[in-house]
Amino acid sequence: MFTFEIADFVPYRNREVLDRVRKISGKDLERHPNPNFRITVMSDPGSVWIADMVARIQRSDMLNERLTMVLPNPCPTVYEAVTKTVNMLGINCRNVHVFTMDEWADQDGNIAPTDYQAGFSHSCLKYFWGGINEKLRMPLEQIHYPTTKNIKDYSAMLTECGRGGADIVYSGPGWAGHIAFIDPLTPEFGTPSVEEYLTMDARVVTLNPMTILQNSLHGCFGCSGDIASVPPRAATIGPADVKRARNRMETHGLTTMGTFSSWQRMISRLILHGEVTPLVPASILQLMDTNVFVSEEIAKPIECLEKVGY
Repeated sequence: MFTFEIADFVPYRNREVLDRVRKISGKDLERHPNPNFRITVMSDPGSVWIADMVARIQRSDMLNERLTMVLPNPCPTVYEAVTKTVNMLGINCRNVHVFTMDEWADQDGNIAPTDYQAGFSHSCLKYFWGGINEKLRMPLEQIHYPTTKNIKDYSAMLTECGRGGADIVYSGPGWAGHIAFIDPLTPEFGTPSVEEYLTMDARVVTLNPMTILQNSLHGCFGCSGDIASVPPRAATIGPADVKRARNRMETHGLTTMGTFSSWQRMISRLILHGEVTPLVPASILQLMDTNVFVSEEIAKPIECLEKVGY
């Protein structure tokens, strides 16, 4: 049998756990010992995310209550569906506060401005805030995003606005298992202790190489593996912001341009059924009251496909 050492840059290296989770597929992914960590395998997880956002926004309008949401970006197709529904139903968004969960930064920690086309605040402003009818739209100052000036206070801003924490954090994992840009093996979140990890707030971080590789395949960077075009650092919420939230929803459904190929298929299994560790950041969700929706494509078995290339 051919054996080898796992490459040095790979964050999580426990072969026993890797072999175990690699074998889980289909509806077996739904079985978890924490009853509050609810996993659902379905055809289109994004549809639940859209429905949940619209329902929460509508509730905030009907009850005249503040809604504080943490949103990932760029997600233009999701937000176009949400805003078109909001406009069609005439839902007033006056009580909605949005915090974008992350943003690119340069080598010195300067956070990208809103006119950076590949930026996350740019995308949120254009496709979420900008998509809502002006008569229904929340004031611009209720769209919050990390800046060089506010990053040290970003978690405090979110906690204060949400009266203890966000009402909902929407997320989806990166190749290295991150939530937002809470990456593994980044010195700024450098602790092996899960307890300490869960106390850490927003900050600027050095990105894991896998995150840079992943994003070079995104449309914002041309879907072309142009790794030199991806910024080396980023601003992000912290694990404590995820923990403080009253609700969490995670979706696992990314494939490469709609094909079977996906960098998310294996990391999804580690997040859902592996060890809870800062080496797989989104694994902390196993400890919390969380809804996770996994696409049937991501839930398909992992096996050697001898006749298939890239």
